[in-house]
This record gives sequence, C-alpha cells and structure tokens, in this order.
Amino acid sequence: MTSNGTIYDMRDKVALVTGASSGIGRATALAFAKAGARVMLADVQDEAGDAAAREIAACARLRGGDARFVHADVSSAADVRAMVAHTVETFGGLDYAFNNAGIEGALAPTADYPDETWQRVLAINLTGVFLCMKHEIPALRARGGGAIVNNASILGLVGFASAPAYTAAKHGVLGLTKVTAQELATEGIRVNAVCPGFIETPMVMERGVALAHDDAARREVAGLHPMNRLGTSEEIAAAVLWLCSGAASFVTGEPLVVDGGYVTR
Repeated sequence: MTSNGTIYDMRDKVALVTGASSGIGRATALAFAKAGARVMLADVQDEAGDAAAREIAACARLRGGDARFVHADVSSAADVRAMVAHTVETFGGLDYAFNNAGIEGALAPTADYPDETWQRVLAINLTGVFLCMKHEIPALRARGGGAIVNNASILGLVGFASAPAYTAAKHGVLGLTKVTAQELATEGIRVNAVCPGFIETPMVMERGVALAHDDAARREVAGLHPMNRLGTSEEIAAAVLWLCSGAASFVTGEPLVVDGGYVTR
C-alpha cells in the first residue's frame, strides 16, 4: 500500500512472508493480501500464525487472493526448503519474498554476551536470511523474476551498545543483500532490504528494550528519532510493498531506511 492509501495490483502474484504471526510480518502479509496477492505466512508460532492467516485470507479473497500458514523455523535448512516448496505447491509459484523473521536476543555488553544467545541470534537473523534466499531464488527464477526484501534494521547501519549479536547479524544481512542483488541483477530478480527504526511491535514494546510499560524509556527512545515517535508496522509494510512493486523496478541492493530520521543524527 502506498502512503496515500492506494493499493498495488498484485493479483495473480504469490508472496511469502516469514515471521508473519505478528508485528511487521503480519502487517506486511496483510498489505500483500489487500493488494490481491496469494500470501504464505510462515512462523514458529503456530497458533498465532494460523489465526493471522485466517483473518488475512478474508481480506485477500476480496481482491482475488488467498492466505495460508506454514510452520517454519528459518534457522533450519529443512524447514526453509519445505516452506518454499509448500508455497510453490499451494499457490503455483513465488513472486515476492519478505524475509522478516528475527529475534532480539539479550541486551548485554560484548564481553558478557552469552555464547549460546550469540549463536541463536545469528542463526535466525542472518543464517535464516541466507537459507531463505538460497531456496527462494530457484522458485523466483522458475517464475521468470521477482523481488526479495530482507528485514535488516537501522542497526545494520549503526551500532547499538549492548546489542552485539543483533547489530552484527543485521550488518550481515545488508552485506548479503548487496552481494545477492549483484548476482541476480540481470535475471529480473531484485534484492533489497528495509531498515526500520524502532517500531511499535512486540519485539520492541514487550521484549528487548520493552517500552510498553516504561513511559520514560519510551519517550527517550522516541526522542532518538527526529520525528519524535516510534514507527508503525504498517509504515514498514508500505516500504516492503513498494520495493516489490514495479514502482521500484530500477532499485536493487538498496538498504531502504524507514526510521523517522534516526540515522541522520
């Protein structure tokens, strides 16, 4: 969906969204559905993911689309392979992929960071993106082209003390995005990343910096953005759909920053 509320025409297109049970993933799956796409929602949260898919399917069908859910842990090569295969078998192909699944990990200085948490954050936030693209690319090639958007972060561009694993993973996502964009640039497959600022999602509000119950902390974090507020999931979804749409036909390898001005400071 564009900023002025108009809807892209993505009828007859197929979109795959990981981490789709809540937050940015859910909002983006809904935006694809409103544009008429058939959408596969993937997550490890089965109950929430299935409920989201049922609700989104109702919107999708109004535009000729559909929505389904598949369980997938993006850190598992077998799960990712099965997720993409299921999408193709269910909907007949793949046109767009939003590799969004991620976790925040612990907040701790590098010297004190737990080894097992480091491994888990990198496995989901970076290796997960690699595995998704590895298996999505053949499906996009079979379709004759398409678009991939990886969810990075402003922390793919700047540092954030006490978040070494998340910051390292998101920097890696941007590097992987640029490499893959170069590799596929002549094949009709565009690969970009979206870099959100602090967004009102469960990861930010309930976990991680946990702003939902700390008004002072929320004001402080909002103040890091020149717009003096947090972003919304719908604003990130709008950026993802633009990157997938024909309006971005000459855009590839781009880290699109959607952060209320955070990285300008």
